[in-house]
Amino acid sequence: MGADSRGRLIRRSVSARTRTEVVDKMKALQRQVDDGLQAPDAQMTVARLLDRWYADVLRHQVARSAADNYRSIADNHIRPALGRKKVAKLTPADVDRLISQKIDEGLAVSTVKRIRSILAQVLDQAIRWGCVNRNVAQLTRGPKEQRREGRTLTPTQAREFLDSLQGHRNEALYALMLSTGIRRGEVLGLRWSDIDLDTGVMKVSRQLKREGGRLVVSDTKTARSRRALYLPAPMVASLRAHRARQAAEQLALGEPWEDSGNVFTTTIGTPIDPRNFYREFKVICRKAGLGDGHPHELRHSAASLMLVQGSSSRWSARSSGTRRSA
Repeated sequence: MGADSRGRLIRRSVSARTRTEVVDKMKALQRQVDDGLQAPDAQMTVARLLDRWYADVLRHQVARSAADNYRSIADNHIRPALGRKKVAKLTPADVDRLISQKIDEGLAVSTVKRIRSILAQVLDQAIRWGCVNRNVAQLTRGPKEQRREGRTLTPTQAREFLDSLQGHRNEALYALMLSTGIRRGEVLGLRWSDIDLDTGVMKVSRQLKREGGRLVVSDTKTARSRRALYLPAPMVASLRAHRARQAAEQLALGEPWEDSGNVFTTTIGTPIDPRNFYREFKVICRKAGLGDGHPHELRHSAASLMLVQGSSSRWSARSSGTRRSA
């Protein structure tokens, strides 16, 4: 079957119950040689392939958080079901069985699609390494999922949401997300040096996320995500009030305060964990009568509302400390 990188001959043997079957297998190997294809590694298992993929490819191609997610899915769903299977003997039926099993277990369709996608990526790499000559995962069809649009708050819901935040220490955080469409990681990674309250311009260039069990700051999701936003006057007023409140908290706490420079922090000055932020958001949504919500809904809503009329004037009046009748 040709020679390896050291010049040593690569030999493959075949076995069968009859001479005819042996001849057919030998011819198949010869066709691979004629087509310039490598012979599959008959001993490579899916588990060994996953380990090699983790070590030599995955961690160099994606961010740490994404690599951890891929590995978690592979280890929890692909390895238990197919780990002992020889890669060369893997069939589309094996993949279909895995997909069916995961759906029967009650996994979300999006999760099952991700399992299939990761397996397909692994098998693509296996082809490059000569472990297999076809990607059986790509020969299957992913489960069908009914498309769901993210919820967008109505003007009334947006008004109720903002009203429920009066006096909340993170009122400005949620208002900023609703008025600009900024992402959760971006708003949590925002620093005072990114905002010019005199001109009302905010620069978005980083995000805060959990990676490898700790909080890290990285560039925004894409290059296009790095941008400058003009803040509406009510938002500028709200941020000024928030900065004054933060300064008062720092003064009251004293030495234990950790000055992270972030616009939105915990009560001791440290960055807000995205998971804790999500929990707080759900509580706020329930209190506002909006049921279970997700922070991304504010981004959906900003695209169509950009801070609803009616709520804007009432919020502006509250921020300036004046009174205005409805």
